[in-house]
Amino acid sequence: MSVSVEAKLTLDHVAIAVTSLEEACSLFELLSGETRTTPEVLEAHGVRVAFVGSIEFLEPLNPETPVGRFLSTRGPGLHHMAYRTGDITSEITRLKEEGFEPIDLVPRAGAKGHLVSFLHPSSTEDVLIELVQHLV
Repeated sequence: MSVSVEAKLTLDHVAIAVTSLEEACSLFELLSGETRTTPEVLEAHGVRVAFVGSIEFLEPLNPETPVGRFLSTRGPGLHHMAYRTGDITSEITRLKEEGFEPIDLVPRAGAKGHLVSFLHPSSTEDVLIELVQHLV
C-alpha cells in the first residue's frame, strides 16, 4: 500500500465507548474544563453520543448494537479515530485505490449532522477509522 503525498487528513476526534454517557462526560468535563455537547441519539448507529472537546463518547442503545458488542468483548475504551475531509466521497475512492477497505462505500449521517464513513480495521493496523465531512 502506497500513500499519496497530496493526501492530507486532519484528526477530527477520538471516540471512546462507554457504559454511561453521563459519568464519562462528567469525568472529562472535570478533567478538561470543557462543556459537553447536548447528547444525541443516532438510531442508525445504535448509540447515544456527546462530545467533550475533541472526544466523542459512545453509549450503546442496547447490547446488540456494534458498540454494545464492542463493550461486551473489550470493555470501555478507545473505539475509533476520526479524520476530517472536505470531500468524503472522493476520499473514500482515493483510500480504496490506496488499498484501504471501506466499510461504507456511501457516506451516511453521523453525529452533529456530519457525513461519515468507516474504514475496516483489517486495513488500518486494527484501528477503526472514521472519515468525517463537516456540512456546517
